[in-house]
Amino acid sequence: MRIPLKEAGDMLLAAKNIVITAHVNPDGDAIGSCLGMMHYLRGIGKNVRVLIDDDIPKNFSVLPGVENIDRPSEVGSEKETADVLLILDTNIERVGAVRESVSATQVLNIDHHVTNDLSCQAVYLDSDSAATAEIIYRLLKEMKAKMTKEIAMAVYTGIATDTGFFRFPNTTPFTMRAAAELVEYGAEPGIISEAVEAKPFERIVQMAKAVETTELFYDGKLAGIFLNRAAAEQFDSTEGLIDALRAVEESDISLLLKWKSEGVFRISMRSKKTDVSCIAADFSGGGHERAAGCTLKMTFEEAKRTILEAIGKALEKK
Repeated sequence: MRIPLKEAGDMLLAAKNIVITAHVNPDGDAIGSCLGMMHYLRGIGKNVRVLIDDDIPKNFSVLPGVENIDRPSEVGSEKETADVLLILDTNIERVGAVRESVSATQVLNIDHHVTNDLSCQAVYLDSDSAATAEIIYRLLKEMKAKMTKEIAMAVYTGIATDTGFFRFPNTTPFTMRAAAELVEYGAEPGIISEAVEAKPFERIVQMAKAVETTELFYDGKLAGIFLNRAAAEQFDSTEGLIDALRAVEESDISLLLKWKSEGVFRISMRSKKTDVSCIAADFSGGGHERAAGCTLKMTFEEAKRTILEAIGKALEKK
């Protein structure tokens, strides 16, 4: 059920024990939103844990409190109990093992993805927001939060990364005003951008080799990189790889298919015109019109063929 932003704030204020989570394969928006809320809620005396069922990219180690993000308990272990499970930047289907490891009286979902299925007990969804962190910024203002540097660093990171550091078309005047105010509260854009964009020399070399394998399809409208197990295991992280394809002049859609585990492949898509969230939704994924992803459980060859066919159908509708 959809609720107003004020009601979301009231739910959190009424709770004592809160677990915060976000989607697997967490990005800057997911991590920044979780940490921003963690700092605020702990600051007003709440018992708060942040659980994310995946590794946290070390690029975000610059954010205060990132060391407090834990993995959920193993299946079969005693469940974590909470008054509220706060799910950020996704719906409940994409939080991995957190769903089974937490027993909560209420579930509150705050998101900006148009693909959110609204299945949680209470949902605040604003698909016009540039980032979930932008909603968090508004929520904190609604709750009359005392903004600290720790909160500002986290929320700014979420907004900045989901807008491509204010280059993507989801950037609005409100986005820029919010970012400016967060800088006034102590966010450090230079430190954040340098940390997020930093890559070891070895990864730069790996990325260069991967870009050389780029394949073009549909008269150049799709540029894709496809990493099977052998290729994917050469990377400690593929963060930023798909963004290298956005610069291909003729392309509309950029695609990264990457081996995750045996029979499991992660799909990331970016676009200039096509709504890739609809493609991702067909495979129980999610995202935005211009940036979306999903997971395919099949062989490498099947995954490649499946996603290419789906993108081809979407391009035909243009």
